[in-house]
Amino acid sequence: MQRNPRFGAGSGAGWIVIAATVATGAVWTTARAEIDPVAVRQSLVLPAEPAGAVSLADARGTLGLQPKPVVVAGRIGGKGMEPFLDGKASFSLLEIPADDHAEKPGHNADDCPFCKKRQANATMAAVQFLGADGKPIPVDARKLFGVEKGADVVIRGTGVFDAKLGVPIIQVTADGIFVRPRAK
Repeated sequence: MQRNPRFGAGSGAGWIVIAATVATGAVWTTARAEIDPVAVRQSLVLPAEPAGAVSLADARGTLGLQPKPVVVAGRIGGKGMEPFLDGKASFSLLEIPADDHAEKPGHNADDCPFCKKRQANATMAAVQFLGADGKPIPVDARKLFGVEKGADVVIRGTGVFDAKLGVPIIQVTADGIFVRPRAK
């Protein structure tokens, strides 16, 4: 058997690279296999809307740099950006409009000048669901919770807000989600 000269004669570096690749793949596969989406969904989806949900703006007024319990209501959206992170249980929330303007069939807030103006400086929330390892759950929120852009949800968890960021965004580490039924 000939050795590849790039790894040096007699060195096992080539085999180490291959072994590391195989080991990394095996660990990734094992980590992915350990996640049971049904069990995760059952542990996070709330059977009823939690009491005391506040708007994102109201939550922002009570939050600071230290994590505090919070229950917020919002609409999944992203001010012209994709609100979901592919492959992660994470998304962004916008304020739910106080009027029924956005409830009209075919309405798209990203294309509506009225909605764009109203949302320009409105508070947003970055929501993430963490696994036991403290990392974002590696299952897409759309699949995990059956949600899509425009869905109204209530999130329970802990939140922080850093006014020094210059962007009105609260960060929520969620431990529960309730998906409000769509109005018919």
